Amino acid sequence: MEPERLMRLAMDKAREGIQRGQSPFGCAIARDGKLLACCHNTVRATPDTTAHAEVNAIRAACLAIGDVHLRGAVVATTCEPCPMCMAALHWAQVAHVYYGATIADAQQAGFNELQLPARDLLRLGGSSVQLSDGLLPDECRELFQLWLRRPDRYSY
Repeated sequence: MEPERLMRLAMDKAREGIQRGQSPFGCAIARDGKLLACCHNTVRATPDTTAHAEVNAIRAACLAIGDVHLRGAVVATTCEPCPMCMAALHWAQVAHVYYGATIADAQQAGFNELQLPARDLLRLGGSSVQLSDGLLPDECRELFQLWLRRPDRYSY
């Protein structure tokens, strides 16, 4: 599955999450051309601070294949993974992660972000996960604007 198509699925899922009162993050995971999972952030709905879109998608993908490892998987996430999510993607042994918006974009939208870029975490940890930024960044940043316009949004 092409990364751009995967990202569009993640963006659609993020929009669905926003409509459900969740924050503007989505993640899709595919392997061997097959979509394994597509999830949005459910931190407020669960309530679980670890229920980020990436963690939710990893959980769903692992359940779908019956394994804790997602070797060879391609991931598209609407925003640069936070340290928790990037570590989880590393431990799941995904092959490649694509993202659109950056940690700085999330922080500008009011999210409490750690200023540890995913690329630095991978480098410091000696990870083999490949990371590509800038996949549909304007459209991914627009998700923050959509969320900010909601009168029922909450703050982080």
